Amino acid sequence: MKQTLMILAIGMALVFAFNPPVAAKTEFISIGTGGTGGVYYPYGGGVAEIWSKSVPNVKAVAEVTGASVENIKLAHKGETVVGLVMGDVAVAGYTGGEKFDGKQNILAMATMYPNLLQVVTLKKSGITNIEQIKGRNISTGSPGSGTNFMAETTIKALGIPLDSYNDSRLSFTETANALRDGTIDVGFWSVGPPTSSIMDLATTHDIHVIALTPEQVAKVLAANETYSSVDLAGGTYNGVDAAVPTIGVWNVMLCQSTLPEDMVYQLSKALFENNDYLVKIHPSAAYTTPENAVKYSPIPLHPGTIKYLKEVGIAVPAKLMP
Repeated sequence: MKQTLMILAIGMALVFAFNPPVAAKTEFISIGTGGTGGVYYPYGGGVAEIWSKSVPNVKAVAEVTGASVENIKLAHKGETVVGLVMGDVAVAGYTGGEKFDGKQNILAMATMYPNLLQVVTLKKSGITNIEQIKGRNISTGSPGSGTNFMAETTIKALGIPLDSYNDSRLSFTETANALRDGTIDVGFWSVGPPTSSIMDLATTHDIHVIALTPEQVAKVLAANETYSSVDLAGGTYNGVDAAVPTIGVWNVMLCQSTLPEDMVYQLSKALFENNDYLVKIHPSAAYTTPENAVKYSPIPLHPGTIKYLKEVGIAVPAKLMP
């Protein structure tokens, strides 16, 4: 009997020696965010932490990128699998319009928070109307960013020729520094307020956030249906005490449409169920809810997200089905 048990034990040892247990494969998730002076980067870093801690066998990392337009192109090409994107750019990428050569391989995972267009100058410039950018040195945001996309959409809608000003197309941090140094007169941000780059500028210089008139708002909304009229709350930045009428657009977390349903289900579940941690990173994350995913997503949702939403009792409209 002992000899039989010994033979069995040796046999089992040989089986495991030649057929060791297969370790679960680690999935690497790269999140395209934006520059370090905006909200995308810290927000994306928080999402990466949540996924790495909460989703088995996932290692996520936030990447510094040129933001929305670039994030869609990176996801489409497979250089990243998740991107943080402004809603207007998401529509352009999904349909293959504007700055994209054909329909991109993307679907929405979640709706993040609203961005506000913030057109900033120094008080001493005397600039009080966006149409005064003619003949000025400005920055409409870095190439490939959602800020640049929204700024140029706004400028075109107001009938301002794109060649009537000098555009440096700087990142958020560079734009703030250029305003501080006097190398530009006006800077554009499309970001969730408050953003660190404008906050830092407002601590050292008297800033003015340029309001859009009702007529200007109407023209911009007519040019892009994903935009809405909204006020930048008074007190958001030092020295800007009154509410500032402007326009806003929702941000979208998107992913490659070819990602497996179960993977996106797990990522969506972890994102929504750890939102309290994300809010500690930035207060705008309070908008990242399952309800807002179906209320504000400008493009169809990934089947993995839809599976989670149905699981928690949220109906998904037909227009958001892939």
